[in-house]
Amino acid sequence: MDKAIVTCALTGAQQGKEANPNVPEQPEEIVAQGLEAWRAGAAILHLHARDADGAATADVAVFRRIVEGLRSAGCDAVLNLTTGGAVAGLPLEERVRVVPELRPEIASFSIGGGSLLGRFDEREGRWVRDRFVALFSSHEELERVARVFLDHRVKPELEVYHAGMLNNLRALISRGLLVEPLLVNFVMGIPGEITEASVKNLVHLVDGLPPGAHWLVSAIGARNHFRMLGAVVAMGGHVRVGMEDNVYCGRGELARSNGQIVDKAVRVLRELGVEPATPDEARATLKLRRNKS
Repeated sequence: MDKAIVTCALTGAQQGKEANPNVPEQPEEIVAQGLEAWRAGAAILHLHARDADGAATADVAVFRRIVEGLRSAGCDAVLNLTTGGAVAGLPLEERVRVVPELRPEIASFSIGGGSLLGRFDEREGRWVRDRFVALFSSHEELERVARVFLDHRVKPELEVYHAGMLNNLRALISRGLLVEPLLVNFVMGIPGEITEASVKNLVHLVDGLPPGAHWLVSAIGARNHFRMLGAVVAMGGHVRVGMEDNVYCGRGELARSNGQIVDKAVRVLRELGVEPATPDEARATLKLRRNKS
């Protein structure tokens, strides 16, 4: 593969400025860092929104401010809006609203029932962030949301946390609810019921994909984030980096911005003989549909 699509996930629904003071939270910060990441080589910007206090929100008006801020600055990156935020307790109906109301080219779509998260802190002798994060309560509910994507011509980025979720992907395909080519994001490395970030595990996940699917990896945490890039590219995958997944740019070095992280990822790609795809090349590869709001 001569080119790889670089996605930058600018900010998520969990970590904020307590983890790194440079994590963007307000729309103006997200727009500024999105522009920097785009100029550094990100073809896709994955967007979450925060409220005035920095907490995750599904408010369509906040998403619209971010989208309009990027577009008015001349940014032609593909915008991938989240329907996530379950980990922050945002209701499903609110999270999905960005699909029919803003009709982005891409929106994320986690295709599982949920995950038991948390880790055991050996020093403190207790479980930390120990909870179950519910995604979908039934296959019928999962299909209902898939139809929202289909009806509004929005490509889902299918979030897969473990191999069992590939069964749900196959079920959605069999029901005619997904349009090829598929775009799958393997989320790896979060403690709990999510696949550990390793090459061996990635090979197993990729082997379970239908032919022709495009895929990328969200390697969570500083230990995994850049280390997986070589394997991903060698196996024909695309790249995701950014401060949603990792707040460091090097060992013990907090990232100054998402642009710095993208710049490092692009340097790694080029050392491996791979160029970052442009936004229009990403659109052509993924066969994205231009929607008119």
